[in-house]
Amino acid sequence: MTASPEETENAGARLARLLERGDVVAVAGPLGSGKTTFVRGACRALGVEEPVASPTFTIGHRYRAPVPVAHLDLYRVASLGEEDWGDLEPYFDGTIAFVEWAEHAGGWLEPVRAAVRLEHVDESHRRISVESEDDLRL
Repeated sequence: MTASPEETENAGARLARLLERGDVVAVAGPLGSGKTTFVRGACRALGVEEPVASPTFTIGHRYRAPVPVAHLDLYRVASLGEEDWGDLEPYFDGTIAFVEWAEHAGGWLEPVRAAVRLEHVDESHRRISVESEDDLRL
């Protein structure tokens, strides 16, 4: 459970330290639940120095870091076809990728190493859960 944006960023940072090049993290939760805040903390822990903002209107950002980081937001994507996936595939090439609204990717998304879910508990608290086959924990 987190009680501030800083604590949500710290949770993202803790997960990031367990990730490797090629990992894909699905980040889910309702609008305003802190998905981008969580990803921002992960990006900082992975060495991203530039501003980290929601890619809602651009679909994706790729950030420079020792291992490049991709941040995609598929909220505005109704469904993906082969041509659409071709445009997104470079975001996954040699990166650690965080994907918000991953369910919109259908069967095109790379295998997910971790599925993160953020939920509103009340106005100032978020519950963050992580599911992964290799039992990653925050």
